[in-house]
Amino acid sequence: MKGVDFSGFDVVYADNGNMFADLASGSFRYDGMVIIPCSMKTLAAIASGFSDNLITRTADVCLKEGRKCILMPREMPPLSRIHLKNMLSLDEAGATIMVISPAFYTRPQTIEDLIDMVVARVLDHMHVDHTLSTRWSGEY
Repeated sequence: MKGVDFSGFDVVYADNGNMFADLASGSFRYDGMVIIPCSMKTLAAIASGFSDNLITRTADVCLKEGRKCILMPREMPPLSRIHLKNMLSLDEAGATIMVISPAFYTRPQTIEDLIDMVVARVLDHMHVDHTLSTRWSGEY
């Protein structure tokens, strides 16, 4: 991805059905995780502690260990009370809920500009340096 230097990062790949993967253990060291897009089914499973696959188990471990856990729901409002309660429950557990909603005040010119803005916000929250977007200067 242009604008991001991932050279200092390790990437781990594992099958979502492998509940014995390193990622499923609290002793495995990582800074955090991002689930993008996050379906309401996955969000509900994490909110209720139902860890039936590696994604939901790893998110459960992330929250249990106090690591950064960003969930980016793919649903567009309106949201049901169930969705909102699940999001509130996860927020209370330490997760960050970021709806995939790019800003238009930056005057994007392309779809890529919109995507870069969303990815830039995620990277900011994960403390990853990037040059994907211009920071707000207070001028319009």
